Amino acid sequence: MEVRLQSGHTKAQRGTALVAQTTASLAGEEVCLLLQIEAAPAESRTLEKECETVVRHALLETEGDAGSRLDGTLKELNGLFKGLALSQAIRDIHAIAAIVDTSGVLHASHVGRAEAYIVRGGAASQITEYSRGQPASAFVHISSGGLELRDTVIFSTQRLLRTVTPVQLVQLAQRGDQLLDELIVELDAEREQAALCVLHVSAGRGGGEPAAKPAGKEPVLLRARGKRGGGKAVRAALSSLRSRVGAGFLTKGIEGVHGVTSMVVAGFRDPKKRKRTHLLLLASVLAAFVVVWAAVQVTTSTERSVSKTELKEKMEQIEEQLGTAENRRLAGDTESANLILDQAEVRAKEVMDNEEGLFRMEALDVFDRIRAKREEINSIFRISPTVVMTLTAKNPDIVAQGFVGKGDGEFLVYDRQDIYRVLLNSMEDPRRLDDEELILHGVEFPRYQTTVFQTTDNAIIELVNDVPTPMKTEDSAGWIKGGAIEAYLRYLYILSSENNQVYKYERLSNRYSAPAGYNVNGDLAGALDMAIDGNIYVIKEGGVVVKLLRGEVRPFVIRHAPEGVLANVAKVFKNPDGSLYFLDPVQARVIVVTDGGASGESTYLRQFVFEGEQIGELKDLYVDEDESQLFVMDEKRIYKVDLNR
Repeated sequence: MEVRLQSGHTKAQRGTALVAQTTASLAGEEVCLLLQIEAAPAESRTLEKECETVVRHALLETEGDAGSRLDGTLKELNGLFKGLALSQAIRDIHAIAAIVDTSGVLHASHVGRAEAYIVRGGAASQITEYSRGQPASAFVHISSGGLELRDTVIFSTQRLLRTVTPVQLVQLAQRGDQLLDELIVELDAEREQAALCVLHVSAGRGGGEPAAKPAGKEPVLLRARGKRGGGKAVRAALSSLRSRVGAGFLTKGIEGVHGVTSMVVAGFRDPKKRKRTHLLLLASVLAAFVVVWAAVQVTTSTERSVSKTELKEKMEQIEEQLGTAENRRLAGDTESANLILDQAEVRAKEVMDNEEGLFRMEALDVFDRIRAKREEINSIFRISPTVVMTLTAKNPDIVAQGFVGKGDGEFLVYDRQDIYRVLLNSMEDPRRLDDEELILHGVEFPRYQTTVFQTTDNAIIELVNDVPTPMKTEDSAGWIKGGAIEAYLRYLYILSSENNQVYKYERLSNRYSAPAGYNVNGDLAGALDMAIDGNIYVIKEGGVVVKLLRGEVRPFVIRHAPEGVLANVAKVFKNPDGSLYFLDPVQARVIVVTDGGASGESTYLRQFVFEGEQIGELKDLYVDEDESQLFVMDEKRIYKVDLNR
């Protein structure tokens, strides 16, 4: 019997990678691996390579029973999938793995919506488990069974029966080697996507006799290992098996039990034998108890030994992964190093969750080492910043909203109504900016040596020589309300996410011009803050950065950044020739990246995580001109970090 594999895939849509691979083990077994990965291209390639490595080492290059090797391979793949899912590196995955051993027995398992079908005797049947509702994101079941001559098995990462009927599948299977191409054409016509593999069983060069079937195995795929029972083919095969063996074996078993029962009843009815019968029953009960107790102890001891061995192997794998992550870091591949650490963390959690409580202290130590290694790889510095000023000195109830850095240790702090001048280690009494309106934003206007504030009535008030001065615009509709303001050269910019626009006002002698829309083609929905150095960098909800130059979107991507590092940022700061600094109030940290220059290829540099019981919700940040000191502010205090440490 000869087994031939063909593989291919349809056209892949954007954001999806399709992988179809077939190979052979050292013993000549045929192996198929199909993957449909929904993720960014870089993450898809990483997962594909990791899956290839696992299959090669755990399935192809090891010895032992094919089913057992496949089971061990699937466990490793499940750990890999779980780690990537927890790190949100992939959105979804559908996969199938199969091996045909040298005896002609097929073992197959699937993830998600992947399925396998067998065409035999003019009928098509699904041989993988069918799951209602949301499909599992891990390999759960293994279906196994012997193949027969002229069998055709189709593996797909998507449900084929949404495109073709079982009858059509049988008809297409009669076309032999053209079956794969026909399926791809059908799927492309319906705009479906899938990775496919077709398995043909033929007589081969040796003639038409089928290979001998292994003892105890039926010629259909009837065994399923997993959390639930088999599908239709499995149930049908088991029903057939019961009909063949039940009549003889079950009848003899019932007759034997009936005979023993009759003997015991007869012993109780005979007075001469009653005492001896009691003693025999008591001895039998004690013997049964001893046997059951011994069996339980042996089973428990065996399971505990197996569990201990498996956990020890996981701890050894974690140690290897920590070493691999360090090597990847030294090679500059931080993304791969982070993925490996995620996998190690998943294994450590599995060790922690074991019911026997084994290796838990070691797992806790591993968690600390994984965190330390991740922070080393990602240049994360945990610091207790120096308190520059406690703002409650002048107002115990102050709830500061922001501050404006003026250089040389001078700041203007503002809450909703008042402004406070801070100079080095001194703080002046509060001054009311406006008796009726509240302060929204503040920014320094270096060209005119003034500080600009926007208030809730859409007014602009400047501190000119320390005197609050309302400023007017030539726009008859008045000032536009925005979510942030910035000043650059002789212009004031107001960010309005509601209008998907950045409005540009030119400052004249004692007023501002009418606004001009700066944004041409950028999507500014959900914009939170902006920074300007000639380019405008707009930070949006979820950590998306939009770079604009002359109103048009320019490329901007941050290389080597940890996954989701900007997800919670709310403020951005930049000096004209400096780096970009992002404030994350949720995790009390500041993330630093390069500006990317004209190419827009920014590089992640480091992040500072602020620790200390006194640190509240961070509100604003400022970096001096030579980037030697970073200042952050919460509702009650101003802190300082030395960047040259």
